[in-house]
Amino acid sequence: MPIHLIWGDDYGSSERAIEGLIQKIIDPAWISVNLSRLDGQDLSQANKALEEVQTPPFGNGGRIVLVKRSPFCNGCPSELSSRFESIVQQIPKETYLILNNQNKPDKRLKSTKLIEDLIKSQNAFEAKYLLPAIWDTEGIKRLIKKTALELNLELEEEAITVLIDSIGNESTRLISELKKISLLEETKRKDMVQRNKKILITKATVLELVGGITTNSLEIGNYLLEGNFGEAISRTDSLISKGEPALRIIATLTGQIRGCLWVKLLERNKKEEVSYIAKQAGIANPKRIYIIRKQIQGKSIDFLVGLLRKILDVEELLKKGSIPQNAFRDGLLTNADSFHNAWNN
Repeated sequence: MPIHLIWGDDYGSSERAIEGLIQKIIDPAWISVNLSRLDGQDLSQANKALEEVQTPPFGNGGRIVLVKRSPFCNGCPSELSSRFESIVQQIPKETYLILNNQNKPDKRLKSTKLIEDLIKSQNAFEAKYLLPAIWDTEGIKRLIKKTALELNLELEEEAITVLIDSIGNESTRLISELKKISLLEETKRKDMVQRNKKILITKATVLELVGGITTNSLEIGNYLLEGNFGEAISRTDSLISKGEPALRIIATLTGQIRGCLWVKLLERNKKEEVSYIAKQAGIANPKRIYIIRKQIQGKSIDFLVGLLRKILDVEELLKKGSIPQNAFRDGLLTNADSFHNAWNN
């Protein structure tokens, strides 16, 4: 009756882990009857998962009930939690329950505490997949190396640098681009592939395929902080055309500009330590404060508040159904001239 708790915002790695479990546990000939994919945000489907997980597998292999956006460790209603507790011991030996959510489990919930106890007895397993912050270069480098290793690829240091600049911490896009790169290299080095050796990816190969992709959401935020709205909108158009969800761009920009505003507000008290400012601003790496200080030098609080308001205007337009490119133009360029007057202290 193993339960697998898989969480974190690294969607690509989570999906690979889940698909790996499916391939390992379920006999391909019986996958149509032994695999259930359910959306836990719909309470009726969450309850259905608790019904189906009590069913043993048909034929050979095991059975998996996968609950995406699982509520069992995140905002779980008391009735659903009680039902979950009552059926845990009734899960057949070869049936597996996979609970997947991007949010960190809420340890205050009874259902989460129950799973923690099951983990201690090895009847449940937890795996977390967290993306590094978009400014965490070393963290992104580790993510790229780990992903390449899983794909049996080896990257030159210069190739990694290009990928960091081009893709940032977007793990799903990273996987897609690395697969394309590996296919290109395979055609050049068939002898290495046949001997099952790692394929060495060079900077030239990366530039050949992804060299033109040089924008990420943090870079757009940097242009906004410079007051260069035209370039920011151009980069936004490029990123959206590559398939980046507009609301994900907004989420990154909101966090970035809000962090800058907090630093500006807290720096009015010159006695505050960098570690204190980082904690209050919600910035995990205190070293990031030194970079933000340079970015906001010469900019007023009114400028940063106005910039944050514009980003929220874009979000409102998106949620009302505006075309993403139009939403960014309308939200960022409205009253742009008067906005720039707030630049200086």
